[in-house]
Amino acid sequence: MILPRKLLLLIAGLVVAGMPARAAEFYTEDLRIPMAEAGPQGLEAFLVRPAGAKRYPLALLSHGSPRSFDDRATMSAHKYYGIALEYARRGFAALIVMRRGYGTSPGGRVDSVGGCAHAAYLPAAAVAVADLRAAIDTMGRRSDVTTTGMIAAGHSAGGLATVALTAQAPPGLVAAINFAGGRGSRDDDDVCNPDGLVQAFATFGKTSRVPTLWVYASNDSFFGPDLARRLYDGFRGSGGHAKFIAAPPYGDDGHYLYSVVGRPQWTPYLDAFLRERELSHDILSLPDPLPPPGQLNAAARAEFSRYLASTMPHKAFAVSANGGYGWRSGRTTADDAQRDSLNACMKWSPTCTLYAVDDRLAGAAPRTSTDQSARARQARERSGLSTGDARAVR
Repeated sequence: MILPRKLLLLIAGLVVAGMPARAAEFYTEDLRIPMAEAGPQGLEAFLVRPAGAKRYPLALLSHGSPRSFDDRATMSAHKYYGIALEYARRGFAALIVMRRGYGTSPGGRVDSVGGCAHAAYLPAAAVAVADLRAAIDTMGRRSDVTTTGMIAAGHSAGGLATVALTAQAPPGLVAAINFAGGRGSRDDDDVCNPDGLVQAFATFGKTSRVPTLWVYASNDSFFGPDLARRLYDGFRGSGGHAKFIAAPPYGDDGHYLYSVVGRPQWTPYLDAFLRERELSHDILSLPDPLPPPGQLNAAARAEFSRYLASTMPHKAFAVSANGGYGWRSGRTTADDAQRDSLNACMKWSPTCTLYAVDDRLAGAAPRTSTDQSARARQARERSGLSTGDARAVR
């Protein structure tokens, strides 16, 4: 079941200085990618693109893999919304696809690398590439997306998957970005069978001819500078086409440079690469932030700012006449977010009303109806997404 959403999105401070920009609406859509190996449920995916009536080139985004297998169930395509928005702002139809075994995509341990000492990365990469190809096939049949001139980008295990995809490049793939790519990190500076990982990247380089950008921060705890350079050298030495950026340290762990918070650091690398490949577009800006409800005090206004900054759809903010409030984000549907934020607010006041839904004022646009069977299924699949807060007036 495909559940379309049209949201007016905003995040303060995203306009890049000196770049041409114009305000734009963005379209988002929850969908499942059909794939025989994933069964009738298919793969979880989330699309973000400009709202214009045209076909936008695909930006296929690939996620990482947590060190703990149990954490895979808590993952969600929605969690990558803020990153996907950056590609949509640059004129792409950004698709986050959860590979088999992650989020609500069936698959279990299908992409296991096996025992640590002899971790086998090529079979695991083949599984990932099959999932990405299924997503490309689905997007290629849409009227609002084109796979001609598409790009791919991935982080960590998704970076490895992206590089592996270039080794079996589908028609239309013109560039790829690898942010901190690799697999097998079981602890800081402890990677299973690192020589095997280097050999896997060397194998990809034998047939990869798509231009790629590699970005690794110097304080990456998963794949440190020495190993990152070995991976790159193996790929390039076998014939792969790549540009390596040794990024400065980022925060406490450079592995998370490619994040919503890290946007000011990684988006310039992305923009320069796109310009070099003649793939750059005007960077679309977003509307001014919603004004806070007038009845909120200073502390509550700060909380409303947190709501605006949240990049986890779906979300809602409820408020009472005396300044009480409650908000929730990361909900499966806008209806869920509205219900939960009202319930949170009413812990402090019996009379609460909705003020904002996603990034628009409540009532500013018709609420999107949702198929009940899909909602029931999604509720069963929900994997613990919950952010937000509720407060009484102080």
